[in-house]
Amino acid sequence: MSPNLVLLPSPQRLYELPGSHRLQPDRFIWLEDDAQALLATGRAIQEALSAVGQRWELTAARGDDLGRLGATVHVDPTQVPQPEGYHLTIGPDQIRIVAHDPAGAFYAAMTLRQIARQAAGSKELPCLRIEDWPDFPHRGVMLDISRDRVPRMETLYMLVDMLAEWKINQFQLYMEHTFAYRNHREVWEKASPLTGEEILTLDAYCRERFIELVPNQNSFGHMHRWLKYDRYRPLAECPDGWQSPWGEWHDEPFSLCPSDPGSIELLRELYDELLPHFSSQQFNVGCDETFDLGQGRSKQDCEERGPGRVYLEFLLKIHDLVQRRGRTMQFWGDIILHHSELIPELPGDIIALEWGYDADHPFAENGAKFAQAGVPYYVCPGTSTWNSVGGRTENAMGNLWNAAENGLAHGAIGFLNTDWGDNGHWQHPSISFLGYAYGAAVSWAAQANRNIDLPRALDLHAFRDAAGVMGKLAFDLGNAYKVPQVDVYGSILITILLYPDRPIAEGRTAGLTVEGLEKASTYIDQVMAQLPKARMDRPDADLILDEFRNAAALMKHGCRLGIARLQAEGDEIANIPEETRRALATDLEEIIAEYKRIWLARSRPGGLEDSAGRLERVLAMYRGE
Repeated sequence: MSPNLVLLPSPQRLYELPGSHRLQPDRFIWLEDDAQALLATGRAIQEALSAVGQRWELTAARGDDLGRLGATVHVDPTQVPQPEGYHLTIGPDQIRIVAHDPAGAFYAAMTLRQIARQAAGSKELPCLRIEDWPDFPHRGVMLDISRDRVPRMETLYMLVDMLAEWKINQFQLYMEHTFAYRNHREVWEKASPLTGEEILTLDAYCRERFIELVPNQNSFGHMHRWLKYDRYRPLAECPDGWQSPWGEWHDEPFSLCPSDPGSIELLRELYDELLPHFSSQQFNVGCDETFDLGQGRSKQDCEERGPGRVYLEFLLKIHDLVQRRGRTMQFWGDIILHHSELIPELPGDIIALEWGYDADHPFAENGAKFAQAGVPYYVCPGTSTWNSVGGRTENAMGNLWNAAENGLAHGAIGFLNTDWGDNGHWQHPSISFLGYAYGAAVSWAAQANRNIDLPRALDLHAFRDAAGVMGKLAFDLGNAYKVPQVDVYGSILITILLYPDRPIAEGRTAGLTVEGLEKASTYIDQVMAQLPKARMDRPDADLILDEFRNAAALMKHGCRLGIARLQAEGDEIANIPEETRRALATDLEEIIAEYKRIWLARSRPGGLEDSAGRLERVLAMYRGE
């Protein structure tokens, strides 16, 4: 590939051809075959070429004036055997796209859009030939909308447009309580949920861009947003609380009781209302992290038959609900992996979701267990943004590559890149662009994209930064977590804020030093010094700048609090000198006010009180309240 041409994803094969294609006026784009199926593709080509310097007319008829034929789009699976594959040829006189199917033609148009973006205003394109197809048939992104942050529709449209250009073909919105079920208002009334009409509209928007909007409703564990209410508490496994595997006690119930007939009846009602809003024939029912199973009402059953057997039987009941509604069931595979002898008993039409978010997660070992049992599965890495605020670049790229490499090695049929919102979803949406981009790249063509110039690709195709600043800035800010040399799940800079009443240098945080935090703060300042030089060509450019400033300020505040606690007698906030606590309070007040303003620009008000409340708790501790 030409060193000056950067595509996201990089294609499987690219051949440079001599010369250039000089766009001429008064040409047309011929949509062969089913022109209606190719209309979105034609419009994308039209828009791309307009940016270069000429607007060409769309037509479904070739006509006799072949000299005006500027571009053709043709679907022929005999020429392009791979589903969603395409061949794009830019010759000196004509642009030609041949695709396996309409989706492949659309992806060719997305590639042409990125080429045109780099030739904007020049009225010419480089001559080349691209032969391209996906490694994974299913390439998805899952966004958590249940940990306080529910995006505005405009935000969802922005994300869908960006992901479609990067050849993502599946989108999921992780729901616990954020769909407006008609008979369950008390669960969602403060959450600003998505309505049925909004889902119908988003589903249509996705379909136009060859993205499948897959319903996602957790159905076993992570049901505390329901079970904490008196109406639903009788369905809980542990109505009066439970103990986590790490020894922490939780007062609110967490999982449905699998032996209570009311549990499956509740799910039946939810599915009957939720699923008709989606055109997808797949359905992610969750069922992960059932930590409390066997601690409560099913304890005797688990002791007699084993927790794995109890889990599997409830999973099969859910599968029956899903199958009766004509859907293919997806479920998180973590619990069944703890009882891997039961994997061969899974139905053949179920899809296991093998998730893990560390760079060294055993995707090979776990994936092989599903593959050997003949169970279709996805690999599910993540963006590494949650519990970090600024991201974790090195871990994210290692995790995403590990999933792609080992998923392909063991026959995974899909790659689902997850963007979670643990502990209030403090990370702003633009922080996740880096993880989305690299995940899209390696799930499309793994080897071609392993060493992609990610900062440059982000500048061109995410931030649209002519100054070449934002890609590297996002990349570097995402590595601030490494500077203190303390390994936690997330970033120690944010762990300090999330758990202000825990010992600061014990257990996993042992080794935290004032010097390490000072170095991290200086590093963040050095990275952010480049921000004013950015020149983004996006309508939300100013908002992105504010999101990165707020993220950096929050990370730096974590450094300040950590230093103050390490220097105090004992490491409690109450022991920090009063003058220092007042200064910390003033700083955090400003950060919280800006956080709230930025939140409302992209996200709905429901959940903001809970999310910001975690920071306001720290503020109250500064004030001795």
